[in-house]
Amino acid sequence: MDDLLALGAAAHDVDGVHPFNEATQIALNAGDRPRLRETREHDGRLVGAALRFGDAPLELVVHPEHRRRGHGTELWRRARAAGVTRAWSHGDLPGAQAFAEKGRAHPVRTLLVLRRRLDDAPEPERAVPGITLRTFEEADAEAIIAVNARAFAEHPEQGAMDHADFDRRRAEAWFDPAGLFVAVRDGQVVGFHWTKIEDGIGEVYVVGVDPDAHGSGLGTALTARGVRHLWEQGIGTVDLYVEGDNAPALAVYRRLGFEQHARDVLYATDA
Repeated sequence: MDDLLALGAAAHDVDGVHPFNEATQIALNAGDRPRLRETREHDGRLVGAALRFGDAPLELVVHPEHRRRGHGTELWRRARAAGVTRAWSHGDLPGAQAFAEKGRAHPVRTLLVLRRRLDDAPEPERAVPGITLRTFEEADAEAIIAVNARAFAEHPEQGAMDHADFDRRRAEAWFDPAGLFVAVRDGQVVGFHWTKIEDGIGEVYVVGVDPDAHGSGLGTALTARGVRHLWEQGIGTVDLYVEGDNAPALAVYRRLGFEQHARDVLYATDA
């Protein structure tokens, strides 16, 4: 899978955004076989690829030096012939927008990338009555997975995280148990905030709150605690991903000083 990762890295260097999401990169690093893989070569060199793992949407990339030569169109044609109707546009760059319009695909989902600069120390989180915030302990794993499933029951990717997915992410080089915070009420985990630091950028990786704890301000407190942790690690920029139609979450993040930085768009075409 090294050739696919190298192709993705080449696109990232030029576009400023990776053509494959984290789940795809983890799967490629692990040597997993995609459900669908279509490729294009030039002089024996991989110059384009379309991948799909499981039921996830397609991800398609063409090497920057080989674009506008029909590779993307052919990859999309093959994917469509295999029954694919949805594809991600990470960064939703102008070229991708034009490609989608040409292929008669329309946006059906938007994932926003929000960013906050940490020029000064962030305000401390407000205490939530009856809730204790602490760092991750090994015994918390099953409870975090259960809370995640309830918190993201309607989320097509995050809600499906099982123990194997959790362990895969913990095996990543960036994982730090000191950056995974849990909220405990009456001895039970009711929320968590998993932070991430990679390439000098901090990330609000996942904030999950059990539906039974909604409306308590716990999501805001967990987010603020994680952001403070990132600042304490010397991080000056923090990103996060949020659904474009998730008004409650957007309100929380904007109150905490996050602003839109980029977006990913899921495009779909009629079957």
